[in-house]
This record gives sequence, structure tokens and C-alpha cells, in this order.
Amino acid sequence: MIGKNLLGSVLTLLFLLLSFYSYAQSSNDFNGSKADRDSLRRTGDAIRAAFSRGDVDAILLYHHPDVIKALNYPDFQKGKETLRNQLKGTLDSFHLEFVENKVESMFINGGTAVEQTLFTIKGMPKGSGKPFTFKGRSMIVYIKYKGSPTGWATIREMIQPSTEK
Repeated sequence: MIGKNLLGSVLTLLFLLLSFYSYAQSSNDFNGSKADRDSLRRTGDAIRAAFSRGDVDAILLYHHPDVIKALNYPDFQKGKETLRNQLKGTLDSFHLEFVENKVESMFINGGTAVEQTLFTIKGMPKGSGKPFTFKGRSMIVYIKYKGSPTGWATIREMIQPSTEK
């Protein structure tokens, strides 16, 4: 009787260990190389720094010409030039600074990466008006793109505004 229970326990433990090993191995398959992770981090850093400087041209260096962004429910921006016009209007009116950028997950598969991030932006009107803080979650799809200084460019982005007050 004890032998059967012991054998069952050993088999259960073996199954759990094998399951854990295969999960760890398969989840690492989508972490990408260190070089890819570093260049994606540099891409995000460069975009946020360009926002702080109000530098539309620098922001756009890291966006694919066919980029599509959905930044709020009715807003759908297709193409780099449409994005340029929206960014210019926003950055002519506000100074924006990312004060938080916490990557929740990163999925890399070949020449495609998907990043999910919590962010906080502090905004200061350039004219009259009160400063504001905007929090949300973004899902950004990057692709390898030779036209980007880091080799990665945003091709899709969606924002989920925070519901916190």
C-alpha cells in the first residue's frame, strides 16, 4: 500500500517537474535575443525622450510609414503623415513627459514584438490651462524596420485609458 502511494507521489512530482520545465522552455522561446530586447528598450526610450523635447521628427523615426494607432475610442490614425499632423497639433499645445513606463510583458517572435506597458504622462499646457496627468495601458506592435535608428518601428498601437480617479 505504501509503495503504491509513494509511486503515485513520485509520478505526480515527475509530471509537475516536466510540465514546469516545458513551460519555462516554451515561454523563453518568445523572449527574443538580448540584442532585440536592448534595441526595443532603446526604441521606447528614444520615443519618450523625443516626446519630452517636443520633437515630432524624432518620434516619427521610430514609426513605420504604415503605422496605425487607436489612441482613444473614436480616434483612428492611419499612416505616418496622419500621425505627424496629430503629434504636431498636440506638441504645439502641450509639453508631455512620460513619468512612468512599466513594461508588463514583451513578446518577441522573429521580426515582430508586442509590448504591453503601463504608463503615466504628465502634461503641461503651453498656453493657459491646468497641468494634467494621463494614465493608461498601451499595447504596441513593433516590427523590424531598417528605416528606424534602432532597427525596430511601431506598426500598431492601442491605448486603454486608466479608469482610476
